Amino acid sequence: MLVYTVRRLLGTIPVLLAASLLSFLLIDVSGDPLADLLIQQPPPAPEVIEMERERLYLDRSMPERYVLWLTGIGGNGDIGLLQGKFGPSVQGPHYDIGEHIAERLATTARLVTVAVLLALGLAVLSGVISAMRQYSKIDYTLTFIGFLALAMPTFWLAALVKEAGVWANQQAGVRLFATIGASSPDTRDFTPLEHLSDAAAHLVLPTLALMLTGYAAWSRYQRTSMLEVLNSDYVRLARAKGLTNRVVMRRHALRTALIPLTTVAAVTIAGIIDGVVLTETVFQWRGLGDFFVQAIKHSDSYALMGWLMLSGVIVITANLVADLLYAVLDPRIRYE
Repeated sequence: MLVYTVRRLLGTIPVLLAASLLSFLLIDVSGDPLADLLIQQPPPAPEVIEMERERLYLDRSMPERYVLWLTGIGGNGDIGLLQGKFGPSVQGPHYDIGEHIAERLATTARLVTVAVLLALGLAVLSGVISAMRQYSKIDYTLTFIGFLALAMPTFWLAALVKEAGVWANQQAGVRLFATIGASSPDTRDFTPLEHLSDAAAHLVLPTLALMLTGYAAWSRYQRTSMLEVLNSDYVRLARAKGLTNRVVMRRHALRTALIPLTTVAAVTIAGIIDGVVLTETVFQWRGLGDFFVQAIKHSDSYALMGWLMLSGVIVITANLVADLLYAVLDPRIRYE
């Protein structure tokens, strides 16, 4: 397992290099970062435009800029992914892209972690129940909920959840759910318990919206996988040996049925990242989703490249973790 893990880690290096090249090319050909500056009225002096072009390294050729962005060799000390520097920003010389990404990452990680864990837990539970009670009322009910959530666009689903929260607050006459932001505007005088309560109140609705996005697809895969396992020969054999249904489910059926879900969950992490952008926009969270929207608004090319690279690292890491979980879930799998 250790050798396999090291080999997989080494195998991610060319993938990350390919992701960095693709990210750079996509953003570099998408437009001029100085477009907003060039259309200002009155127009800025040519010297100002030239200074900005040099500060953003736009006076260099495309291959030079890619090597510079990746290594930082030949730069002014503000660029070089391998050194943890994402590059200069069009939002000003004092705007540190890496600092903003780190700050926003903590906010987004809180939302994504809770939403993914809840979605996986509910997907496994509902998938198992639906498979064991196939064609029953509860199976039809869970299937209806899954398809309903699957059919809703993430942006509309988030807006619907937010409106439901506003309605619940109006009906109760007090604020049960926070519908804007990741925390209250002024929390300086809050006790630790009040901080925790405030964070939880802001977390409920966006988590629910993002959780339903993952739950809808994952619960369907879990139900199908569970049905296949329950009808397999080795499960029938285990039951014929006199093992109780609970033992058969825990030792044989559930672990095997989790393998396809592990694969699907890892692959659909990219969809969760897209869902984060939309969910944070609706609930006005200042996380990575808002960072991405602001980077697009300002045509901040290095910020967009940094966001894309971070997304690539998250997707590659999720797939690596899924590969390692295979051996844990199914002892028959061995990595040579």
